Amino acid sequence: MATLCRPEVAVPEYIVTKEDTLKLAERLHAGNPQLKLVLRLITSTGVQKRHIVQPLEQTLEHPGFEIRNKVFEREAKRRVPPVVRRALANAELTAQDIDAIIFVSCTGFMMPSMTAYLVNTMGFRHDTRQIPMAQLGCAAGAAAISRAHDFCAAHPGANVLIVACEFCSLCYQPTDDDVGSLLSDGLFGDAVGAAVVRGSGGTGVRLERNAAYLIPDTEEWISYAVRSTGFHFQLDKRVPGTMKPLAPVLRELVARHGWNVGSLDFYIIHAGGPRILNDLCRYLEVPPESFRYSRATLTEYGNIASAVVLDSLGRMFADKPMLEGAKGVIAGFGPGITAEMAVGSWVTDRSQRKDGARPTAVA
Repeated sequence: MATLCRPEVAVPEYIVTKEDTLKLAERLHAGNPQLKLVLRLITSTGVQKRHIVQPLEQTLEHPGFEIRNKVFEREAKRRVPPVVRRALANAELTAQDIDAIIFVSCTGFMMPSMTAYLVNTMGFRHDTRQIPMAQLGCAAGAAAISRAHDFCAAHPGANVLIVACEFCSLCYQPTDDDVGSLLSDGLFGDAVGAAVVRGSGGTGVRLERNAAYLIPDTEEWISYAVRSTGFHFQLDKRVPGTMKPLAPVLRELVARHGWNVGSLDFYIIHAGGPRILNDLCRYLEVPPESFRYSRATLTEYGNIASAVVLDSLGRMFADKPMLEGAKGVIAGFGPGITAEMAVGSWVTDRSQRKDGARPTAVA
């Protein structure tokens, strides 16, 4: 069985607080007739602060799509490698032990993919498989975990590196002043995350089953309008209600594995917003505390897109030690409307020798 090891997540040094966001909305959109509604919605997200890759005033400028994408590439190349190194260390592996790299992002574009840069600069083998995923939005983090699981099942003993790089602030559009856009301006943050899925050994979540589901005829509910000015995020007001049709799908996946979704030991859920978490708690009949790791991510970092599940997982690893065999679920939601889901149980690597040496990695 493949094991998802402890993730690493890093956020940029520039901070935007909730108070900053509210003041900006009042200053920049004073004439918007729906401003009071927007301020109320931003406050209700529970987001206290977010981190961005550039100073706030620079973020508010729009130098053009080309320059913004150059910023994405520059910052990705600067910020991703340190996170990758720490994720490899967490898994007790080196770059040479990795057989595939899955790179996910929906906030910038690079070709060749960031995977090529990592292979050429960080010591990965030149036969490492490259698996870039660009268009699953917030669902991509959970999707990457499932695709890594699938890869390890197809290639026993293989190890897969997952990297999520989301600079949502580079998608800010100063001319977009509809309710959905303004709410997004107060919800999304920037982050880089990485984790290793080991084909054998390792301590973490043993991945046992995964599934995906797309709600029919909802592909326009979360989308990008790609224009000369870049990516314009579009959010339908019906999106917060999508947990009603998705909760039964999640329940069925867990039931097929012989478990009860209402009595699991851990839940790692994409923190798209407070209503998503609250509704899913209600439909799955679990207490709000069950989603505490996801809520902490939302409060401290905002919605960091595909990196959310990695950060929430990292918080779980950092919390009190899990009991051997503890059962849980990982789920991400994004454009489509798409749900990517996985179930697994906690496993502790018993192969660590008493003298402190780690076992030889399987590549």
